[in-house]
Amino acid sequence: MKYYLLCLFSVITYCTSVAQNHIADSLEAVVKTQQDDSNKVNTLNLLSKNQWGTGKYGPALANATSAKTLAEKLGYNTGLAGALKNGAIIYWYQGNYPLALDYDFKALDINKKLNNKKGIASCLGNIGIIYDEQGSYDKAMDYYNQSLSIYQSIGEKNGIAGVVNAIGVVYREQKNYAKAREYYEKAMTIDSELGNKDGIARILGNIGNIYSDENNEKKAVEFGLKALAIYRETGNRNGIALNLGNIGDSYYKQKSFITAKSYLDSALAISKEIGNVEVIRDVYGALSLLDSAKNDFNAALKDYKEYIIYRDSLINDANTKKTVQTEMNFEFSQKQAAEKAEQDKKDAIAEQGRNKQKVIRNSFIAGFILMIALAFFIFRGLQQKQKANLIITRQKEEVEQQKQLVEQQKTIVEEKNKDITDSIHYASRIQRALLTTDEYIGKHLNEYFILFKPRDIVSGDFYWSYTTPQGAVHIACCDCTGHGVPGAFMSLLNISMLNESVIERGITTPDMVLNGIRTNIIKALNPKGLDTESKDGMDCSYCVFDMKHSTIQVACANNPVWIVRNGTQSVEEIAPDKMPVGIQYGTEKPFTLHTVKLNKGDCIYMFTDGYADQFGGPKGKKFKYKTLQEKLIAISHKPLADQKQILENTIQNWKGDLEQVDDILVIGIRI
Repeated sequence: MKYYLLCLFSVITYCTSVAQNHIADSLEAVVKTQQDDSNKVNTLNLLSKNQWGTGKYGPALANATSAKTLAEKLGYNTGLAGALKNGAIIYWYQGNYPLALDYDFKALDINKKLNNKKGIASCLGNIGIIYDEQGSYDKAMDYYNQSLSIYQSIGEKNGIAGVVNAIGVVYREQKNYAKAREYYEKAMTIDSELGNKDGIARILGNIGNIYSDENNEKKAVEFGLKALAIYRETGNRNGIALNLGNIGDSYYKQKSFITAKSYLDSALAISKEIGNVEVIRDVYGALSLLDSAKNDFNAALKDYKEYIIYRDSLINDANTKKTVQTEMNFEFSQKQAAEKAEQDKKDAIAEQGRNKQKVIRNSFIAGFILMIALAFFIFRGLQQKQKANLIITRQKEEVEQQKQLVEQQKTIVEEKNKDITDSIHYASRIQRALLTTDEYIGKHLNEYFILFKPRDIVSGDFYWSYTTPQGAVHIACCDCTGHGVPGAFMSLLNISMLNESVIERGITTPDMVLNGIRTNIIKALNPKGLDTESKDGMDCSYCVFDMKHSTIQVACANNPVWIVRNGTQSVEEIAPDKMPVGIQYGTEKPFTLHTVKLNKGDCIYMFTDGYADQFGGPKGKKFKYKTLQEKLIAISHKPLADQKQILENTIQNWKGDLEQVDDILVIGIRI
């Protein structure tokens, strides 16, 4: 049924229904005594927020409209932005998305002019919700991320929790339940710290929805009842209606029809009372399915008709408003064009008459003047021709001199370019000499491949390997900041640090290797510890193979490691830490150590982002990680030498005539 996006629009006071009503009564009494000034606008906005927070949409909209009218009259933009935001929230609850979006964009424009960051973030989040409701997930995520960035910059935890929850909802709608739970847990941590009861209830309901999607209806009911209890405590009638409907839907799926109908009837009654059209629609849809399951087809048909009515009201209202607006704009422009054409025609006729009189009057004068002018221009033309010939001769000489100068400069540029290119080629030989040789790797690994395709002559991607005296095989697949010459310099620095950490200092675990290199990079590139200095570093997947015990230890910085088990058609992913080996924003955390048991025939794949990010194909789009994963699964049973050739042919065919956008590095190892 309904997704839980509540409480992102605005922070609601967490109190009981009785207390909410008391606050509303107090605010109504204050409004009656106030003059028409900015204080009255603020009070009307507070009253509207209190009323829509408890599901009283009619009074809430009336007070928001009064606040909007008075604020426009006073030129009080702060109050106007608040009134528009309240109106947008109410229209959203009532399913009027076009008007809600219109109000949100107007409020956003005002808040930008006022430089009200909290207001800007709130409006961006509201706009994201509306796009989310319409299934435009990319637009929704774009607005959510903008909103989250602003909330984080000003430390607004209530706003952060709301946006993080909304992002979780998008992931749930896309059936990425792991990411959805991750974001819900982040939001729950913040709401728990703040004591935000409505926020906690919202997340509990969202988690219940995930369990329902996973057909674990008992857990769905358990979490739904927890959320319902909190919403009843705070008096949040929208939350009550939503949870009653979701709980009823879960009982229906468990074939507990009597209990399901009780909850659905309660949800319908409350949602009709507060006018939440979307919940009414969803409950009628659930009741129709319930009646069909009970073989009560007359009731099922009746409920389904109601569902269609409310569904169409949402769709048709939105489409009608958009159509009417488009038609009005078109008719207005057509009318303006027609009136202008008619006036231009009249002006042309009048001008034609005036011009005719002028022609008759001026013809004689013009003829006489023309004769005099003709004689003058013939004489003057002869003089100008002589001057022009002289100028052309001089210009020809200047062009010839400039041509010689250009030829000389071209020769100089070509010589410089050759010197630079020769230097880069020599640097490439140095860089490749520092890469671990195939002969060395082949002594310690039975079957492997390395697909290495620099974008330029030198590369920011590199691979490195070392086998300890105890027989542990270290493999690193790295992507330094940049490519070409800057990336190559970074790769040489990082190879040197790997040698120092593993060979000289004897560090044996991948996480400690990456932690140490990160410290050294920061010391080398940002010795003063300033945010304005270099943010260079590298992304890296680092594996240590223990062939005797068939295990692998892994640490990943931004790039994952994939394992295709022998005889399976799925990938086991070792997820990376979302941070580079280098300077980063935020708190510095240690890298995670993963230990995985391996079986004979398993294939381990390490890679940088160059393969997946290559543009090409019939539409010129990225290759993407999902496509790379499918390709690796399909070829994992083949010899690794064949796999390398297949991958190289695939990316070359995909790229076609387009340029290579980044360095490419893919490593495959079979146990």
